[in-house]
Amino acid sequence: MRLTLLLLTLAAPAWADTVVATRTIRPQSILTAADLAVQPTDFAGAFDRPDPLIGQETRVVLYAGRPVLPEDVGPPALVERNQIVTLAYSRAGLLIRLDGRSLARAGVGERVRVMNLQSRATLTGRVQQDGTVRVE
Repeated sequence: MRLTLLLLTLAAPAWADTVVATRTIRPQSILTAADLAVQPTDFAGAFDRPDPLIGQETRVVLYAGRPVLPEDVGPPALVERNQIVTLAYSRAGLLIRLDGRSLARAGVGERVRVMNLQSRATLTGRVQQDGTVRVE
């Protein structure tokens, strides 16, 4: 009897709170509290609280009733694709600033590929709070 009860307990799904979209939300939308709800499901890897999602930007379409995953959202984009940005390179007291063109959308702290407008070289950098891209 105890063995049967133990096996049934181990086989049951673990229900936990999961954040789901309340409506279909298009990409590049900023999430608000009204866009999210918490439901008990057995979906692993999804958010369990809506607080960290509020103010984030959707990267893909979020469908109503489906769990919101970490790769579905990110910080709001500060740099748009094809936008002219300032590239900054700093090393050992030397600071170089020049213009570049962003090759993708990116938010603060995200890596983005940029093209140096003078040399046409493609570089990778991280978006800073002020919109500049610090070349790595």
